[in-house]
Amino acid sequence: MKTLTLLAEEVAELLRQRGDTIVVAETSTGGLISSALLAVPGASAYYKGGSVLYTYESRKILLGMKRQDVAGLAPMSEAMVMAFARKAQAQFASTWAIAELGIAGPTGVAYGEAGSSVIGIAGPNPVAALLNTGSHAREDNMWRFTEHALSLLCKALSEASDPPHSSS
Repeated sequence: MKTLTLLAEEVAELLRQRGDTIVVAETSTGGLISSALLAVPGASAYYKGGSVLYTYESRKILLGMKRQDVAGLAPMSEAMVMAFARKAQAQFASTWAIAELGIAGPTGVAYGEAGSSVIGIAGPNPVAALLNTGSHAREDNMWRFTEHALSLLCKALSEASDPPHSSS
């Protein structure tokens, strides 16, 4: 298992090689995805911004998300998280966006169980994936969700077609 630092360094290198940018929209990871990406020196070359969208109010104000943007989409679904990712990508005019929706715990909610997270990546190689940790340990889940998000982002970047505006 790679550390968050190593995963973020891989992501940063891939973004730099491609000449791409990224924006982050996260909920239950509470800023850990952004923190990992920003811990890499030179992050201003690829990181356009991020937000922790923990409530409906923050989603509306920070992301411009309206109820009609997710109307008919199941909560905690790949379709819903992709709506968040696409909204963030458009709002920041970024090559990539990563969005995370999760239930860190210790209890579940009406639309899902503790230890559930869904990650969506908008960009040249869009992908979404659900993670169920089977754990109710809130902090552990936050770290595992972040690791999953960065791993998925690294995979999406690695498998993307040639960079649209590479500096090489």
